[in-house]
Amino acid sequence: MTRTPPDPLSIVVVGHTNAGKTSLLRTLTRQVDFGQVSDVPGTTRHAEAVVLRLGGEVLARFVDTPGLEDSVALLEFLGRQPGQARVERVRAFLAGPEARGVFEQEAKVLRAMVQGADAGMLVIDTREPVLPKHRAEIEALTWCARPIMPVLNFVRAPTSRVRDWHAALRECNLHARVEFDAVAPFDGSEQRLYTDLAALLPTRRAQLQAIAGALAQAARERHVAASRIMADALIDVAAMRRVVSAEDFADEGHRRAFVRRFQDEVRRHARRAVDDLLALYAFRSGDAELTDLPDVVGRWEDDLFNPDALRQAGARLGLGAMIGAGLGMVADVALAGLSLGAATTLGATLGGAASGGWRPLWRKLENRWAGVREMTVEDPVLLLLAERLCTLAGALAQRGHAAVQALRIDGVGAGEAADNAAARELVRTLAPARGFAHWERTAGRAVPDEERTRLARALAQQLAACAQPREQS
Repeated sequence: MTRTPPDPLSIVVVGHTNAGKTSLLRTLTRQVDFGQVSDVPGTTRHAEAVVLRLGGEVLARFVDTPGLEDSVALLEFLGRQPGQARVERVRAFLAGPEARGVFEQEAKVLRAMVQGADAGMLVIDTREPVLPKHRAEIEALTWCARPIMPVLNFVRAPTSRVRDWHAALRECNLHARVEFDAVAPFDGSEQRLYTDLAALLPTRRAQLQAIAGALAQAARERHVAASRIMADALIDVAAMRRVVSAEDFADEGHRRAFVRRFQDEVRRHARRAVDDLLALYAFRSGDAELTDLPDVVGRWEDDLFNPDALRQAGARLGLGAMIGAGLGMVADVALAGLSLGAATTLGATLGGAASGGWRPLWRKLENRWAGVREMTVEDPVLLLLAERLCTLAGALAQRGHAAVQALRIDGVGAGEAADNAAARELVRTLAPARGFAHWERTAGRAVPDEERTRLARALAQQLAACAQPREQS
Protein backbone atom coordinates (compact mmCIF):
# COMPACT_ATOMS: atom_id res chain seq x y z
CA MET A 1 0.00 0.00 0.00
CA THR A 2 1.43 3.34 -1.03
CA ARG A 3 1.86 5.72 1.88
CA THR A 4 0.47 9.20 1.30
CA PRO A 5 3.11 11.83 2.12
CA PRO A 6 2.11 14.32 4.82
CA ASP A 7 0.94 17.76 3.85
CA PRO A 8 3.72 20.37 3.76
CA LEU A 9 4.36 22.13 7.04
CA SER A 10 2.53 25.47 7.18
CA ILE A 11 4.33 28.26 9.05
CA VAL A 12 3.32 31.91 9.36
CA VAL A 13 6.22 34.29 9.91
CA VAL A 14 5.19 37.21 12.09
CA GLY A 15 6.81 40.05 13.97
CA HIS A 16 7.20 43.75 14.37
CA THR A 17 8.00 45.97 11.40
CA ASN A 18 11.62 45.59 10.19
CA ALA A 19 12.41 42.65 12.46
CA GLY A 20 13.77 40.66 9.49
CA LYS A 21 10.86 38.39 8.50
CA THR A 22 11.46 38.52 4.74
CA SER A 23 15.20 38.17 5.33
CA LEU A 24 14.61 35.01 7.36
CA LEU A 25 12.47 33.50 4.62
CA ARG A 26 15.03 34.26 1.92
CA THR A 27 17.60 32.32 3.91
CA LEU A 28 15.33 29.43 4.93
CA THR A 29 14.12 28.87 1.35
CA ARG A 30 17.42 29.84 -0.37
CA GLN A 31 15.52 32.28 -2.58
CA VAL A 32 17.59 35.42 -2.82
CA ASP A 33 14.95 37.32 -4.79
CA PHE A 34 11.93 36.55 -2.60
CA GLY A 35 10.03 39.60 -1.35
CA GLN A 36 11.65 42.95 -0.74
CA VAL A 37 14.28 43.62 1.90
CA SER A 38 14.72 47.22 3.04
CA ASP A 39 15.43 49.35 6.10
CA VAL A 40 12.28 51.33 5.31
CA PRO A 41 9.49 50.45 7.80
CA GLY A 42 6.50 48.57 6.41
CA THR A 43 8.23 47.23 3.29
CA THR A 44 6.05 44.09 3.30
CA ARG A 45 2.41 45.19 2.91
CA HIS A 46 0.68 41.90 2.04
CA ALA A 47 0.83 38.27 3.13
CA GLU A 48 2.94 36.36 0.61
CA ALA A 49 3.60 32.62 0.44
CA VAL A 50 6.91 30.91 -0.37
CA VAL A 51 7.84 27.23 -0.24
CA LEU A 52 10.86 25.22 0.86
CA ARG A 53 11.55 22.69 -1.86
CA LEU A 54 14.19 19.95 -1.69
CA GLY A 55 14.63 17.22 -4.30
CA GLY A 56 11.55 18.45 -6.14
CA GLU A 57 9.32 17.98 -3.07
CA VAL A 58 7.64 20.82 -1.17
CA LEU A 59 8.53 20.29 2.49
CA ALA A 60 7.20 23.48 4.02
CA ARG A 61 5.04 26.46 3.11
CA PHE A 62 5.80 29.81 4.72
CA VAL A 63 3.63 32.93 4.77
CA ASP A 64 5.43 36.25 5.05
CA THR A 65 3.22 38.82 6.77
CA PRO A 66 3.27 42.60 7.24
CA GLY A 67 4.66 44.02 10.44
CA LEU A 68 2.29 44.65 13.34
CA GLU A 69 2.13 48.42 13.48
CA ASP A 70 -0.07 49.21 16.52
CA SER A 71 -0.13 46.11 18.70
CA VAL A 72 -1.07 47.97 21.90
CA ALA A 73 -4.29 49.38 20.36
CA LEU A 74 -4.96 46.04 18.65
CA LEU A 75 -4.77 44.09 21.90
CA GLU A 76 -7.09 46.56 23.62
CA PHE A 77 -9.57 46.30 20.74
CA LEU A 78 -9.48 42.48 20.77
CA GLY A 79 -10.38 42.53 24.45
CA ARG A 80 -13.67 44.25 23.62
CA GLN A 81 -14.75 41.68 21.02
CA PRO A 82 -17.51 39.13 21.77
CA GLY A 83 -16.67 35.54 22.59
CA GLN A 84 -15.61 33.34 25.48
CA ALA A 85 -12.30 32.04 24.13
CA ARG A 86 -9.63 34.43 22.96
CA VAL A 87 -9.47 32.85 19.49
CA GLU A 88 -13.24 33.50 19.17
CA ARG A 89 -12.59 37.19 19.80
CA VAL A 90 -9.90 37.17 17.11
CA ARG A 91 -12.36 35.65 14.63
CA ALA A 92 -15.00 38.23 15.59
CA PHE A 93 -12.45 40.99 14.95
CA LEU A 94 -11.57 39.54 11.53
CA ALA A 95 -15.25 39.52 10.57
CA GLY A 96 -15.74 43.16 11.54
CA PRO A 97 -15.19 46.37 9.58
CA GLU A 98 -12.08 47.37 11.54
CA ALA A 99 -10.20 44.43 9.96
CA ARG A 100 -10.63 46.18 6.62
CA GLY A 101 -9.99 49.64 7.99
CA VAL A 102 -7.84 50.98 10.81
CA PHE A 103 -6.41 47.53 11.69
CA GLU A 104 -6.05 46.24 8.13
CA GLN A 105 -2.36 45.36 8.43
CA GLU A 106 -2.80 43.61 11.77
CA ALA A 107 -5.78 41.68 10.40
CA LYS A 108 -3.62 40.22 7.61
CA VAL A 109 -1.28 38.80 10.25
CA LEU A 110 -3.96 37.34 12.54
CA ARG A 111 -5.94 35.93 9.60
CA ALA A 112 -2.89 34.04 8.35
CA MET A 113 -2.35 32.65 11.86
CA VAL A 114 -5.90 31.32 12.46
CA GLN A 115 -6.49 29.96 8.95
CA GLY A 116 -4.70 26.60 8.87
CA ALA A 117 -1.23 27.50 10.14
CA ASP A 118 0.63 24.79 12.05
CA ALA A 119 2.64 27.38 13.97
CA GLY A 120 3.98 30.89 13.89
CA MET A 121 7.59 32.02 13.88
CA LEU A 122 7.91 35.27 15.78
CA VAL A 123 10.95 37.13 14.41
CA ILE A 124 12.50 39.50 16.97
CA ASP A 125 15.10 42.17 16.30
CA THR A 126 17.18 41.81 19.47
CA ARG A 127 18.78 45.21 18.87
CA GLU A 128 15.48 46.75 19.93
CA PRO A 129 14.69 47.29 23.63
CA VAL A 130 11.79 45.30 25.04
CA LEU A 131 8.86 47.76 24.93
CA PRO A 132 5.15 47.50 25.80
CA LYS A 133 4.31 47.25 22.09
CA HIS A 134 6.41 44.10 21.83
CA ARG A 135 4.71 42.48 24.82
CA ALA A 136 1.29 43.40 23.40
CA GLU A 137 2.33 41.92 20.06
CA ILE A 138 3.29 38.61 21.66
CA GLU A 139 0.06 38.41 23.64
CA ALA A 140 -2.09 39.21 20.62
CA LEU A 141 -0.41 36.44 18.67
CA THR A 142 -1.01 33.90 21.42
CA TRP A 143 -4.76 34.65 21.14
CA CYS A 144 -4.67 32.88 17.76
CA ALA A 145 -4.26 29.50 19.56
CA ARG A 146 -1.24 28.45 17.53
CA PRO A 147 2.21 27.46 18.85
CA ILE A 148 4.71 30.32 18.68
CA MET A 149 8.45 29.84 18.09
CA PRO A 150 10.44 33.03 18.80
CA VAL A 151 13.34 33.50 16.35
CA LEU A 152 15.92 35.90 17.78
CA ASN A 153 17.56 37.85 14.97
CA PHE A 154 20.71 40.05 14.95
CA VAL A 155 22.02 38.39 18.12
CA ARG A 156 25.63 39.02 17.09
CA ALA A 157 25.14 42.76 16.67
CA PRO A 158 27.11 44.87 19.21
CA THR A 159 23.84 46.49 20.29
CA SER A 160 21.95 43.20 20.73
CA ARG A 161 19.87 42.97 23.94
CA VAL A 162 19.47 39.23 23.68
CA ARG A 163 19.47 38.65 27.46
CA ASP A 164 16.65 41.13 27.94
CA TRP A 165 14.67 39.30 25.30
CA HIS A 166 15.34 35.94 26.93
CA ALA A 167 13.82 37.28 30.14
CA ALA A 168 10.86 38.88 28.36
CA LEU A 169 10.00 35.67 26.53
CA ARG A 170 10.07 33.69 29.76
CA GLU A 171 7.68 36.19 31.31
CA CYS A 172 5.37 35.67 28.32
CA ASN A 173 5.56 31.89 28.90
CA LEU A 174 7.51 31.33 25.66
CA HIS A 175 10.36 29.09 26.78
CA ALA A 176 11.30 27.52 23.44
CA ARG A 177 13.32 29.83 21.20
CA VAL A 178 16.01 29.75 18.53
CA GLU A 179 18.79 32.20 17.68
CA PHE A 180 19.13 32.67 13.94
CA ASP A 181 20.98 35.46 12.17
CA ALA A 182 19.17 35.83 8.85
CA VAL A 183 22.22 37.32 7.08
CA ALA A 184 24.97 35.07 8.52
CA PRO A 185 23.36 32.04 10.19
CA PHE A 186 25.20 30.14 12.88
CA ASP A 187 26.58 26.79 11.81
CA GLY A 188 23.73 24.27 12.04
CA SER A 189 21.16 26.82 13.21
CA GLU A 190 18.85 26.10 10.28
CA GLN A 191 18.56 22.43 11.22
CA ARG A 192 18.17 23.29 14.92
CA LEU A 193 15.28 25.60 14.08
CA TYR A 194 13.24 22.70 12.73
CA THR A 195 14.37 20.32 15.46
CA ASP A 196 13.31 22.75 18.19
CA LEU A 197 10.01 23.43 16.43
CA ALA A 198 9.24 19.72 16.77
CA ALA A 199 8.89 20.23 20.54
CA LEU A 200 5.93 22.56 19.86
CA LEU A 201 4.40 20.33 17.17
CA PRO A 202 4.57 16.73 18.43
CA THR A 203 2.26 15.46 15.67
CA ARG A 204 4.70 16.86 13.11
CA ARG A 205 7.87 15.69 14.88
CA ALA A 206 8.84 13.03 12.35
CA GLN A 207 8.22 15.43 9.48
CA LEU A 208 10.29 18.21 11.08
CA GLN A 209 13.14 15.82 11.84
CA ALA A 210 13.05 14.68 8.22
CA ILE A 211 13.29 18.31 7.07
CA ALA A 212 16.30 18.89 9.35
CA GLY A 213 17.94 15.73 8.02
CA ALA A 214 17.25 16.68 4.40
CA LEU A 215 18.78 20.13 4.95
CA ALA A 216 21.90 18.61 6.50
CA GLN A 217 22.24 16.18 3.59
CA ALA A 218 21.78 19.00 1.07
CA ALA A 219 24.52 20.99 2.80
CA ARG A 220 26.90 18.02 2.58
CA GLU A 221 26.10 17.56 -1.11
CA ARG A 222 26.76 21.26 -1.80
CA HIS A 223 30.11 20.96 -0.05
CA VAL A 224 31.11 18.00 -2.22
CA ALA A 225 29.96 19.78 -5.37
CA ALA A 226 31.84 22.95 -4.39
CA SER A 227 35.05 20.95 -3.93
CA ARG A 228 34.67 19.50 -7.41
CA ILE A 229 34.05 22.95 -8.94
CA MET A 230 37.26 24.21 -7.37
CA ALA A 231 39.22 21.13 -8.44
CA ASP A 232 38.12 21.46 -12.07
CA ALA A 233 39.03 25.15 -12.13
CA LEU A 234 42.50 24.50 -10.71
CA ILE A 235 43.15 21.73 -13.23
CA ASP A 236 42.06 24.08 -16.03
CA VAL A 237 44.58 26.70 -14.90
CA ALA A 238 47.39 24.23 -14.21
CA ALA A 239 46.94 22.71 -17.69
CA MET A 240 47.13 26.09 -19.43
CA ARG A 241 50.01 26.23 -21.90
CA ARG A 242 50.40 29.01 -24.45
CA VAL A 243 53.17 29.39 -27.01
CA VAL A 244 54.68 32.48 -28.60
CA SER A 245 57.16 32.68 -31.43
CA ALA A 246 60.72 33.78 -30.83
CA GLU A 247 60.11 36.93 -32.92
CA ASP A 248 57.06 37.98 -30.85
CA PHE A 249 58.83 37.13 -27.63
CA ALA A 250 61.74 39.34 -28.59
CA ASP A 251 59.40 42.27 -29.22
CA GLU A 252 58.55 43.89 -25.88
CA GLY A 253 55.14 45.12 -27.01
CA HIS A 254 54.10 41.73 -28.36
CA ARG A 255 55.46 39.99 -25.28
CA ARG A 256 53.51 42.26 -22.92
CA ALA A 257 50.31 41.79 -24.92
CA PHE A 258 50.83 38.02 -24.87
CA VAL A 259 51.28 38.08 -21.10
CA ARG A 260 48.15 40.18 -20.60
CA ARG A 261 46.07 37.80 -22.72
CA PHE A 262 47.39 34.86 -20.74
CA GLN A 263 46.59 36.57 -17.45
CA ASP A 264 43.07 37.40 -18.62
CA GLU A 265 42.45 33.78 -19.55
CA VAL A 266 43.51 32.69 -16.07
CA ARG A 267 41.05 35.18 -14.61
CA ARG A 268 38.26 33.91 -16.85
CA HIS A 269 38.74 30.40 -15.49
CA ALA A 270 38.70 31.83 -11.97
CA ARG A 271 35.62 33.93 -12.63
CA ARG A 272 33.74 30.94 -14.03
CA ALA A 273 34.54 28.98 -10.86
CA VAL A 274 33.28 31.87 -8.73
CA ASP A 275 30.05 32.08 -10.71
CA ASP A 276 29.59 28.31 -10.46
CA LEU A 277 30.05 28.48 -6.68
CA LEU A 278 27.60 31.35 -6.40
CA ALA A 279 25.02 29.43 -8.46
CA LEU A 280 25.58 26.27 -6.40
CA TYR A 281 24.80 28.14 -3.19
CA ALA A 282 21.82 29.90 -4.84
CA PHE A 283 23.36 33.36 -5.11
CA ARG A 284 23.56 35.71 -8.07
CA SER A 285 26.60 36.43 -10.17
CA GLY A 286 28.31 39.46 -8.65
CA ASP A 287 27.19 38.69 -5.07
CA ALA A 288 30.78 38.16 -3.90
CA GLU A 289 34.09 40.01 -4.06
CA LEU A 290 37.30 39.99 -2.10
CA THR A 291 39.41 42.75 -0.62
CA ASP A 292 42.78 41.24 0.12
CA LEU A 293 45.87 43.33 0.76
CA PRO A 294 45.62 46.82 2.29
CA ASP A 295 46.52 48.58 -0.95
CA VAL A 296 44.35 46.40 -3.20
CA VAL A 297 40.59 46.92 -3.37
CA GLY A 298 38.39 45.46 -6.07
CA ARG A 299 37.22 42.23 -7.59
CA TRP A 300 39.03 39.39 -5.95
CA GLU A 301 40.48 37.84 -9.10
CA ASP A 302 42.49 41.00 -9.76
CA ASP A 303 44.75 40.02 -6.87
CA LEU A 304 45.90 36.69 -8.31
CA PHE A 305 48.92 38.35 -9.92
CA ASN A 306 49.61 40.90 -7.22
CA PRO A 307 53.40 40.82 -6.60
CA ASP A 308 53.09 40.88 -2.81
CA ALA A 309 50.50 38.11 -2.79
CA LEU A 310 52.65 36.00 -5.14
CA ARG A 311 55.72 36.59 -3.00
CA GLN A 312 53.92 35.44 0.14
CA ALA A 313 52.51 32.37 -1.60
CA GLY A 314 55.93 31.57 -3.04
CA ALA A 315 57.47 31.73 0.40
CA ARG A 316 54.84 29.31 1.71
CA LEU A 317 55.75 26.91 -1.08
CA GLY A 318 59.45 27.21 -0.26
CA LEU A 319 60.28 28.87 -3.58
CA GLY A 320 62.14 31.79 -2.06
CA ALA A 321 61.93 35.56 -2.48
CA MET A 322 62.56 35.39 -6.24
CA ILE A 323 58.89 34.44 -6.75
CA GLY A 324 56.30 37.16 -6.83
CA ALA A 325 58.08 40.09 -8.44
CA GLY A 326 55.09 40.38 -10.74
CA LEU A 327 54.14 39.13 -14.16
CA GLY A 328 57.46 40.34 -15.54
CA MET A 329 59.08 37.60 -13.49
CA VAL A 330 56.53 35.15 -14.79
CA ALA A 331 57.30 36.09 -18.38
CA ASP A 332 61.06 35.93 -17.97
CA VAL A 333 61.04 32.62 -16.13
CA ALA A 334 57.98 30.70 -17.25
CA LEU A 335 58.85 31.33 -20.89
CA ALA A 336 62.43 30.18 -20.40
CA GLY A 337 61.84 26.62 -21.51
CA LEU A 338 63.71 23.93 -19.60
CA SER A 339 66.41 25.93 -17.86
CA LEU A 340 67.32 24.87 -14.35
CA GLY A 341 66.10 28.24 -13.11
CA ALA A 342 62.66 27.62 -14.58
CA ALA A 343 62.43 24.20 -12.97
CA THR A 344 63.44 25.62 -9.61
CA THR A 345 61.24 28.70 -9.77
CA LEU A 346 58.12 27.11 -11.18
CA GLY A 347 58.38 24.06 -8.94
CA ALA A 348 56.19 21.43 -10.53
CA THR A 349 56.30 22.63 -14.14
CA LEU A 350 59.15 20.36 -15.24
CA GLY A 351 58.09 17.58 -12.87
CA GLY A 352 54.53 17.80 -14.12
CA ALA A 353 55.58 17.49 -17.74
CA ALA A 354 57.79 14.50 -16.98
CA SER A 355 55.13 12.79 -14.86
CA GLY A 356 52.77 13.07 -17.82
CA GLY A 357 55.13 11.02 -19.98
CA TRP A 358 58.07 11.82 -22.26
CA ARG A 359 55.98 13.11 -25.13
CA PRO A 360 55.07 16.45 -23.44
CA LEU A 361 58.71 16.81 -22.41
CA TRP A 362 59.90 16.07 -25.95
CA ARG A 363 57.44 18.65 -27.29
CA LYS A 364 58.99 21.24 -25.00
CA LEU A 365 62.44 20.38 -26.31
CA GLU A 366 61.22 20.70 -29.89
CA ASN A 367 59.73 24.09 -29.11
CA ARG A 368 62.95 25.22 -27.46
CA TRP A 369 65.04 24.22 -30.48
CA ALA A 370 62.55 25.94 -32.79
CA GLY A 371 62.75 29.14 -30.73
CA VAL A 372 59.12 28.83 -29.56
CA ARG A 373 58.49 29.94 -25.99
CA GLU A 374 55.84 28.56 -23.66
CA MET A 375 53.95 30.10 -20.79
CA THR A 376 52.40 28.24 -17.88
CA VAL A 377 51.11 29.40 -14.51
CA GLU A 378 53.38 29.78 -11.51
CA ASP A 379 52.73 27.50 -8.57
CA PRO A 380 52.04 30.49 -6.28
CA VAL A 381 49.21 31.57 -8.59
CA LEU A 382 47.68 28.10 -8.29
CA LEU A 383 47.98 28.26 -4.52
CA LEU A 384 46.42 31.73 -4.36
CA LEU A 385 43.54 30.62 -6.57
CA ALA A 386 42.93 27.52 -4.44
CA GLU A 387 42.91 29.57 -1.25
CA ARG A 388 40.62 32.25 -2.67
CA LEU A 389 38.11 29.67 -3.89
CA CYS A 390 38.21 27.74 -0.61
CA THR A 391 37.64 30.93 1.34
CA LEU A 392 34.72 31.87 -0.88
CA ALA A 393 33.08 28.43 -0.68
CA GLY A 394 33.37 28.38 3.11
CA ALA A 395 31.87 31.86 3.36
CA LEU A 396 28.98 31.10 1.00
CA ALA A 397 28.04 28.05 3.06
CA GLN A 398 27.44 30.42 6.00
CA ARG A 399 25.93 33.22 3.96
CA GLY A 400 22.30 34.16 4.45
CA HIS A 401 20.27 34.93 1.34
CA ALA A 402 18.99 38.17 2.81
CA ALA A 403 22.29 40.04 2.52
CA VAL A 404 21.96 43.10 0.31
CA GLN A 405 25.67 43.96 0.14
CA ALA A 406 28.18 41.98 -1.92
CA LEU A 407 30.18 39.51 0.14
CA ARG A 408 33.60 41.01 0.86
CA ILE A 409 36.22 38.67 2.28
CA ASP A 410 39.05 40.50 4.06
CA GLY A 411 42.47 39.17 4.99
CA VAL A 412 43.46 35.50 4.97
CA GLY A 413 40.79 32.91 4.59
CA ALA A 414 40.11 29.35 5.58
CA GLY A 415 42.47 27.95 2.95
CA GLU A 416 45.36 30.18 4.00
CA ALA A 417 45.16 28.77 7.52
CA ALA A 418 46.59 25.50 6.17
CA ASP A 419 50.24 24.85 6.88
CA ASN A 420 52.96 25.04 4.25
CA ALA A 421 53.12 21.26 3.92
CA ALA A 422 49.45 21.13 2.95
CA ALA A 423 49.99 23.93 0.42
CA ARG A 424 52.91 22.10 -1.16
CA GLU A 425 50.91 18.86 -1.26
CA LEU A 426 48.08 20.65 -3.07
CA VAL A 427 50.45 21.95 -5.74
CA ARG A 428 52.11 18.54 -6.06
CA THR A 429 48.72 16.94 -6.65
CA LEU A 430 48.12 19.41 -9.48
CA ALA A 431 51.49 18.74 -11.12
CA PRO A 432 50.31 16.06 -13.61
CA ALA A 433 47.89 18.55 -15.18
CA ARG A 434 50.85 20.55 -16.47
CA GLY A 435 51.68 17.73 -18.86
CA PHE A 436 48.25 17.59 -20.51
CA ALA A 437 47.24 20.85 -22.15
CA HIS A 438 44.05 19.26 -23.50
CA TRP A 439 42.78 18.94 -19.92
CA GLU A 440 41.98 22.66 -19.93
CA ARG A 441 38.28 23.10 -20.51
CA THR A 442 37.29 25.63 -23.14
CA ALA A 443 33.86 27.28 -23.33
CA GLY A 444 32.86 25.33 -20.22
CA ARG A 445 33.04 21.94 -21.97
CA ALA A 446 34.26 19.01 -19.89
CA VAL A 447 37.20 16.97 -21.13
CA PRO A 448 36.35 13.24 -21.48
CA ASP A 449 39.54 11.96 -19.90
CA GLU A 450 39.64 9.28 -17.19
CA GLU A 451 42.99 10.48 -15.83
CA ARG A 452 41.66 14.01 -15.49
CA THR A 453 38.58 12.70 -13.70
CA ARG A 454 40.71 10.76 -11.23
CA LEU A 455 42.89 13.80 -10.58
CA ALA A 456 39.83 16.00 -10.05
CA ARG A 457 38.43 13.50 -7.57
CA ALA A 458 41.68 13.33 -5.58
CA LEU A 459 42.10 17.10 -5.63
CA ALA A 460 38.49 17.65 -4.53
CA GLN A 461 39.12 15.52 -1.45
CA GLN A 462 42.03 17.75 -0.48
CA LEU A 463 40.04 20.91 -1.11
CA ALA A 464 37.05 19.71 0.91
CA ALA A 465 38.95 20.22 4.16
CA CYS A 466 39.95 23.81 3.37
CA ALA A 467 36.48 24.86 2.22
CA GLN A 468 34.71 24.10 5.49
CA PRO A 469 32.18 26.78 6.47
CA ARG A 470 33.64 29.65 8.46
CA GLU A 471 32.03 32.24 10.68
CA GLN A 472 31.19 35.52 9.01
CA SER A 473 32.70 38.66 10.45
